[in-house]
Amino acid sequence: MSTAAELSTFLRGRRAALRPEDVGLVSYGRTRRVPGLRREELAQLAGVSVAYYTRLEQGQAAGASDEVLDAIARALRLRADEHAHLRNLVRPRRAPDRPAARPSVASPGARRLVAAMSAVPAVLLDHRYDVLAWNPLGHALLAGHLPANAPERPEERPNTQRLFFLGPRSRELYPRWEEEAQRAVASLRLAVGEHPDDGPLADLIGELSVRSAEFVALWSGHRVRACTSGVKAFRHPVAGALELSFEMLRLPETGGQGLLAFTAEPGSPSEAALGLLAAPGGADGAGGRPVADERLDAIAGPPGGEKY
Repeated sequence: MSTAAELSTFLRGRRAALRPEDVGLVSYGRTRRVPGLRREELAQLAGVSVAYYTRLEQGQAAGASDEVLDAIARALRLRADEHAHLRNLVRPRRAPDRPAARPSVASPGARRLVAAMSAVPAVLLDHRYDVLAWNPLGHALLAGHLPANAPERPEERPNTQRLFFLGPRSRELYPRWEEEAQRAVASLRLAVGEHPDDGPLADLIGELSVRSAEFVALWSGHRVRACTSGVKAFRHPVAGALELSFEMLRLPETGGQGLLAFTAEPGSPSEAALGLLAAPGGADGAGGRPVADERLDAIAGPPGGEKY
């Protein structure tokens, strides 16, 4: 989808999500043919002409000033991340300002940082949600059935969005799957606004659209959100039930890479469960793989040909 088309669908979707009473308008009990605010109502709230707003909603955003975009964001009741997404769609950064569409490279320092966080699950992701590095706990938590060195081979790197929507055991691992799916799609759409010229990212969205009906339904909602912190529930085949807080720390000057780390409440059952993923006994001595990996392999069965 082009940036203009993305802008059009985003504005229409946000307008449709607002009710007159949400913005202080009186509807007088009249039945509306379509949900949400009318264009003329939104234009009035933003202080622009109906014709001008209509052109914006058609993706014709050339010359839109910051003041106009701010006014529209206020009228649509956009959050800060949605406001930033609107600006990115109106003024997309051109290719020279963006990282080339090739496999991301993790800096040695970022790799050392992930490895040093031995007490908590940690994963280094790029803007496409490809896994660039993970520590043993991060690997065991999210994808222990995959080779531990998969992030080191660009052609085999796991992708957390692909794992979530296409992985055969995703719904077992995430008991609040629907909630997590909304969060995953909202963060991915935000990434598209930040990286509109990224071919591999567009390919990922195309693949998910073809292979996941759930993804298509959520993608059509045009929600965006910077999911940088929160709580995730897991139902892990080795550790059992866990409820972990997460933080996504963006790394500067990396083209959108971020460090995702999970922590448990001290003294909680989830903290004790994380101990099971630490693989008591270390490695198995033969292949040097954590014991937890072997137990996950037994559950997952033989490896297949799918890339996750």
